[in-house]
Amino acid sequence: MDSIWIKTARLPHFPPMEGDLNTHVLIIGGGLAGLLCAHRLEKEGVDYALVEAGRICGGVTQNTTAKITSQHGLLYARLVRTFGLETARLYLEANQRALEEYRTLCRTLDCGFIQRDAFVYATDSRNRLDQELEALRRLGAPAEFVPRLPLPLPIAGAVRFPRQAQFHPLQFAAGIAPGLRIFEHTKVLELAPGRAVTTGGTVRAEHMILATHFPILNKHGGYFLKLYQHRSYVLALENAPEAEGMYLDADEGGLSLRGWDKYLLLGGGSHRTGKQGGGWQELERFARRHWPEAAPAARWATQDCMTLDGVPYIGPYARHTPGLYVASGFNKWGMTSAMVAAMLLTDLILGRNNPWAAVFSPTRTVLRPQLAANVLESALGLLTPTVPRCPHMGCALRYNPQERSWDCPCHGSRFGEDGRLLDNPATDDKQM
Repeated sequence: MDSIWIKTARLPHFPPMEGDLNTHVLIIGGGLAGLLCAHRLEKEGVDYALVEAGRICGGVTQNTTAKITSQHGLLYARLVRTFGLETARLYLEANQRALEEYRTLCRTLDCGFIQRDAFVYATDSRNRLDQELEALRRLGAPAEFVPRLPLPLPIAGAVRFPRQAQFHPLQFAAGIAPGLRIFEHTKVLELAPGRAVTTGGTVRAEHMILATHFPILNKHGGYFLKLYQHRSYVLALENAPEAEGMYLDADEGGLSLRGWDKYLLLGGGSHRTGKQGGGWQELERFARRHWPEAAPAARWATQDCMTLDGVPYIGPYARHTPGLYVASGFNKWGMTSAMVAAMLLTDLILGRNNPWAAVFSPTRTVLRPQLAANVLESALGLLTPTVPRCPHMGCALRYNPQERSWDCPCHGSRFGEDGRLLDNPATDDKQM
């Protein structure tokens, strides 16, 4: 179940750390967010090191659909209602800047970067689209309504963002990683202020960035309540129509489509980790109904951290952890969010003012409706009297027959049938 990206890219190898190390900034996690932080610090001439427990981009990055867009579903009307016009404007500005940073970087990289329009469509009514378009008009965004799309399903219309982009994420990573100070197969065993004990030695650093997808430090920040995880599924279809843009259903469990090379990438079937969802079967049924000649060339699944309010957590880890930063909760929009994290965290570490800091602050209020749902799931997981249990915080695991794994509905940790850790926030294998 490898993604099409894994099948078509070769990433460079880096040695494990051997011996103690002193540096100004330690980055923990070698996904795209960690790599972009390292790349930006390198450009600024800052002394840094990145440690990765396995291989770079071996987690969520290798399973993304790799849309580079500031259109994050029908988000902006909700941002205006929840936070006000200025915060929504800054969120849009940050993600547009991220898109432009990719556009500049990819001019010199062979990573399949292609400009594409992005569309969010609705199948029921125009009401939500009209609300989004009004919010975008007030924000000055170049968005417009389109009544039809080249998709085999009836729609009420769509919101179009022009001049967005897509690329091959692992070819991009392979282009920026050489020359960075990276240590693979170096797992962090213990974190303390200014110090990280790893399998290769102790790292001392004034600043640390946790770019581990789900934050692994439970004692601070309350991320086990502020985050939950979603699984989504992708089919790479051969002999399917070419996608002229990037498409997304406005409904949470709806379909996602984009093209790459000779493939149509059909995504969807999503659900909260540990719950049931449509999975690949839902996608296969859709493909058979509309493109009977199409055949899956690859299939894979991914997992995304979701925040309480739809905005990522990027900034100081908690109020009482000086020098510790986090980049998490990308809400299925990891490409632009990873670049925003790199730009914002570099500014914070260098003591520069950044207008986006308050927007993405991890210490903003947690008083959102989703918090109650997260608390309930955690309580049910802890009180369910079954085994096996998750080593992260003791919740009951549920068997996932589709992927043959044991999944935690509380916080999203996943384990293979043999107990091997597949997804964090758990940090160790499980005895099954």
